Amino acid sequence: MPEGTIIKGIGGFYYVKTDSGIIECRARGKFRKDETIPLVGDRVVIKISELDPFTGSVVQILPRSTQLIRPPVANVNQLLVVLAVRSPEPNLLLVDKFLIAAESKRLDIIVCINKIDLDADKKEYMNLYNIYQSAGYRVIGTSCKTREGIAELRNLLKNKITAFAGVSGVGKSSLLNAIDSRFTLQTGDISKKIERGKHTTRHVELLELENEGYVVDTPGFSSFELTEVKATELQYYFREFEPYIPYCRFNGCSHTVEPGCAVLEALKNGDIVPSRHQSYVQFYNRLKDIKEWKK
Repeated sequence: MPEGTIIKGIGGFYYVKTDSGIIECRARGKFRKDETIPLVGDRVVIKISELDPFTGSVVQILPRSTQLIRPPVANVNQLLVVLAVRSPEPNLLLVDKFLIAAESKRLDIIVCINKIDLDADKKEYMNLYNIYQSAGYRVIGTSCKTREGIAELRNLLKNKITAFAGVSGVGKSSLLNAIDSRFTLQTGDISKKIERGKHTTRHVELLELENEGYVVDTPGFSSFELTEVKATELQYYFREFEPYIPYCRFNGCSHTVEPGCAVLEALKNGDIVPSRHQSYVQFYNRLKDIKEWKK
């Protein structure tokens, strides 16, 4: 039986890309019994219908390397976190939340600062760039208007399955259209009143790039919960903390108020960016009050 990749799922139908084309499939009843749901990105084994060579059924889901809850997608190996330099204004707490989620799944990570054409003197762009570059991330600046950074971004997506994350309005769909001329994704205007973009993507879908990579175009979202992260593990998802953690005075240091905390000393010395530590403290205080049985 042929194997393929689920590139789209709508209304109980799964569209599986195989060597012989895209096959529209239903999932076998055993998946409902096992409470297993096929996901976009899954590698699957399918059975072709005897009546129609372009329809069939999913009979087996092959082992997943990764699984994201929101968006619900499997086998992603890279996350592109997109924020706009302006319009909408950057929400650094939410950016850090995306990064924590990606770190917990061991994904490769790129931070994309979009709409840099709106920042004539590049001051806002460089401020954002320095925050995430100093934290250890690959950072790229892009503009769909001037095409700056588009070729570099296209190259970074090569041979990867990349999910785009960011609030509505930062330009995810515009970036995808710029990366590959075959895409004609709908883009949304920004509401001047609330500076939020209209949701332009309605379902999760794998889009195949010309360079053999895939990108995941997902519904815009602005919040989700770090349900799988423990407070004691959070420190390891902030890359810039790593060199200092072994030198804290106390075992189990929370890096929030303790005397002799090497992370706090690095913050004081300017080696850790204040906004990053502020995000850490907010998430830590939320997570430490969550009982393990709730996770």
